[in-house]
Amino acid sequence: MLTYTQTNPPHNITKNKIMNDEQLLRYSRQILLPQIEIEGQERLLNSTILIIGLGGLGSPAAMYLAAAGIGHLILCDYDNIDLSNLQRQIIHTTQDIGKPKIESARKRLIALNPQIKVTTLNKQLNQNNLNQQITNVDIVLDCTDNLPTRLAINQACVQTKTPLISGAATRIEGQLSVFKGYLPHSPCYKCLYPNDEQLTETCSQTGILAPLVGIIGSLQALEAMKLIMNLGKTLTGEVLLLDGLTMEINRIKLTKNPNCPICQ
Repeated sequence: MLTYTQTNPPHNITKNKIMNDEQLLRYSRQILLPQIEIEGQERLLNSTILIIGLGGLGSPAAMYLAAAGIGHLILCDYDNIDLSNLQRQIIHTTQDIGKPKIESARKRLIALNPQIKVTTLNKQLNQNNLNQQITNVDIVLDCTDNLPTRLAINQACVQTKTPLISGAATRIEGQLSVFKGYLPHSPCYKCLYPNDEQLTETCSQTGILAPLVGIIGSLQALEAMKLIMNLGKTLTGEVLLLDGLTMEINRIKLTKNPNCPICQ
């Protein structure tokens, strides 16, 4: 066994995690990276991430985070699997139709990596219970598909001072950003959508090209890992826009709204 004491762990990540030989082999391709090594992998193993929504975005995000060695994944979804979900929600199978999404997702993630902990929440989170669920996690991934829920998650993340990674996709376009609205000069999700009436359309209304949510969900997982390991530059204060038809990627700066009722 190899013991490593990490320095400056983010949020509530504990220290002195011990990796056994199986873990060293499982994560060896990540550990080989000079930007990660043992310290970075230990941070992943000691982290807790809440994923809200196990659909097109949450499916690839959860699978990559589980495979990469996130120690504790908390999955939240109250929906059951429908045949129309399977075109893009790759964590579920045809045999899972009619079952709760979190049950299917948990089974798949444990099969992928039995060494991680997976907790499931088969309920709709609202402003009354979001803060309680978010308080003890390191990062929240918003993989939902409606603006009211996104705004509620954002408010809870600001109040609990928890980083929020928000992804969205519709038709053949995707969007991604990292929000730390609790910081003095960092915008929150409400700064991006100041008017509640700016309701976003869902894929059931507009359609969605399957690989697009896979790309955005995978990028959410990447941003989460970067935050945990303090690696590189994240999309904090920026919005990444992806056009799937042309494969053009644009990044726009997002500033804090001085009149924002949530983060000011």
